[in-house]
Amino acid sequence: MPRLYDSVAQQSAGDVDGLDDDHFHDECGVFGVFGHSDAAALAALGLHALQHRGQDAAGIVTYDGSHFHSERHSGLVGDNFSKPHVIARLPGNNAIGHNRYPTAGGSGLQNIQPLFAEFAGGGFAVAHNGNITNARSLTRQLRERGSIFQSTSDTETLLHLVATSAKKPFIDRFIDALRQIEGAYAIVGLTEKKLVGARDPQGVRPLVLGDLDGAYVLTSETCALDIIGARFVRNIEPGEIVVITEKGIESLKPFGENPARFCVFEYVYFARPDSIVSNKNVYDVRKQIGAELARESPVEADIVVPVPDSGTPAAIGFAQAAGIPFDLGIIRNHYVGRTFIQPTDAIRHMGVRLKHNANREVLEGKRIILVDDSIVRGTTSLKIVEMVREAGAAEVHMRIASPPTTDSCFYGVDTPEKSKLIAARMSLEELARYIKVDSLAFLSIDGLYRAAGEDARRNDRPQFCDACFTGDYPTRLTDHQENRTDSQLSLLAVV
Repeated sequence: MPRLYDSVAQQSAGDVDGLDDDHFHDECGVFGVFGHSDAAALAALGLHALQHRGQDAAGIVTYDGSHFHSERHSGLVGDNFSKPHVIARLPGNNAIGHNRYPTAGGSGLQNIQPLFAEFAGGGFAVAHNGNITNARSLTRQLRERGSIFQSTSDTETLLHLVATSAKKPFIDRFIDALRQIEGAYAIVGLTEKKLVGARDPQGVRPLVLGDLDGAYVLTSETCALDIIGARFVRNIEPGEIVVITEKGIESLKPFGENPARFCVFEYVYFARPDSIVSNKNVYDVRKQIGAELARESPVEADIVVPVPDSGTPAAIGFAQAAGIPFDLGIIRNHYVGRTFIQPTDAIRHMGVRLKHNANREVLEGKRIILVDDSIVRGTTSLKIVEMVREAGAAEVHMRIASPPTTDSCFYGVDTPEKSKLIAARMSLEELARYIKVDSLAFLSIDGLYRAAGEDARRNDRPQFCDACFTGDYPTRLTDHQENRTDSQLSLLAVV
């Protein structure tokens, strides 16, 4: 029976004065390769390209024909997988990897993916981007039937569903497990003979197929193919399962046809600008977003300034459409890191200046249009506006390259609860006063769809998952509804 040789390590990770709390946290990134002698090294490179999708932890599992090998570590890919001796501990021609930002289950060594289980028919490792929205309900049922969980990750629910399935061939058990889960997922899994990939029926989370000298690659974004020199083959379709073996690739579609609802926030922020997502270049879409914003909400100004780095492509598009010069009025420090040590309260309260600094020579005496991708809690926007005004800006106008964020995401994005989303609590005028700008405007939902090349509603349904802007969720939210019911019952009991 194959064994798993597992190395797990943890290092301290922190936040910079809670600054990351004022932004949508990235999801996770997945990577898989089948049939290449440098599988582990390719997985490490792929995860490095996907680092923007998760910085909390990273892991790689390989299979060498006899045994599975695992390396899972807290922290960044480069800090953990750049040493030759680490890659040497991951032999084999097949590998899967995962970058994690904790959305379901929280941080902890036990939650670092890929997760691994030894079944009666052999070992199975799995890595997952997204969120299973009925994981808590399923976990309760599985525990009642005797399952013992080793983590608090929703991904482990999938392992138990596969393990307890009454189906016989592995792929039938895998499909049986997927039929029971709700939510959004892009999955890569590794058995002794197969690399499998799966995408949720609505296609909320991305997954693409590539080819490297005859070896198949599955990953979240095309930028991970670029770094290893692989050729983009196609997108994995919504609801599709691909099974890769030594005989080739097989495509299965067990869920029938479902309306696609790809996450539109991939275009706004999550995906790397150089990726091709759903056959669209992300950088081009973001520039179109800025152009739509300029047409919808023009204002007289001297320069357009991005809030780096996420606001830069939209700011370029805004400036080009508005005929206003683009300039770098804010400079970002890329070397702060998540483990910055803050020795005193005075240093801690410097806040946003740890990451951004005003370029006074550019800003002083100018009417400024600040372009950012979104406003979540509003605290960072307030600090940036204050910093720009202190640098001598005559006027500050904020333009946001997405609609107001009014609802939480339950599909693998770490967002605050609705009550902490400032656009859900304040009107546009109140929010403008709060962040102290001369004017504030968000992109409309129709403008966002136009920028992405789609009609906002076709046949009376949205083409994307835009629930964080509209509250229109594409799947059931079983666990969330149970939480709300439990809370209401608790209130009634207190009353």
